[in-house]
Amino acid sequence: MFREVAELKVAAGTEQLFEAGVQQAIPLFKRAKGCHGMRMERSVEEPGSYMLFVEWESIEDHMVHFRESEDFREWRRLVGGYYSAPPRVFHTTSAVEGF
Repeated sequence: MFREVAELKVAAGTEQLFEAGVQQAIPLFKRAKGCHGMRMERSVEEPGSYMLFVEWESIEDHMVHFRESEDFREWRRLVGGYYSAPPRVFHTTSAVEGF
């Protein structure tokens, strides 16, 4: 299992519209091959800064099956216009677990 982590910066004043776009995109992730769930968190200190977390069965499910799909293009259509900087995206896997 892999986690996609995306740091998303949005233009000031567009936060609610951006969040509505992400809400609309949930079905795109639900039906994506190998996707086990997603969530987005908003920074308290920087209200225009978000972190998107998506659980994928494999990196290929994210980078090939999703990123090359019409659903990814729809994701970008829903939220891409609100970015104030290019997203920073990387993948993680569990290294240490506590609670």
